[in-house]
Amino acid sequence: MEEKKSLKERNPKLYNVLDWVKIIVVALGVALIINFFVMINSTVPSGSMEPTIMTDSRMLGLRLAYLFSEPKQGDIIIFKYPDDTTQIFVKRIIGVPGDVVEIKGGVTYVNGEALEEPYLKETPVAKDFGPFEVPEKCYFVMGDNRNNSRDSRYWHNKFVPKSDILGKALLVYWPPDEFGGIK
Repeated sequence: MEEKKSLKERNPKLYNVLDWVKIIVVALGVALIINFFVMINSTVPSGSMEPTIMTDSRMLGLRLAYLFSEPKQGDIIIFKYPDDTTQIFVKRIIGVPGDVVEIKGGVTYVNGEALEEPYLKETPVAKDFGPFEVPEKCYFVMGDNRNNSRDSRYWHNKFVPKSDILGKALLVYWPPDEFGGIK
């Protein structure tokens, strides 16, 4: 009776190729799971978040950031643009559900208190907006470059629903000289 040889013994080259194919398929599967359920990759196409995040920067966000907690004021989020959900935007949360946001003389007030904003690169042009009362499960967002940002102040749909938040911005990875965490 003849003993049956394994594929490795009969055709070692084919065995090695199939071994590599398995590794590549598993790696692609893991990458897809991470991309669709854990991380989000985004580009900032404009100067609306400067100097925090520069134009054309590539960044990673964590999709799971708000699985067990709520977004909070000051978080930088990646989200679907409320007026056209096919577009992805990156902005800073200014108002959370129940907050009243108002801009007077270029100063942002949340619930009547002036908001400290050390991340602003220049004094905003003295324009008045609001007051805007943030509905439940929604957020009011603005760019850090207030004089050059199309944000909640100007949109038809002023608020970002929590369901349209794709993740919390974590770090910039491109260009290399901008590499690092986001504040």
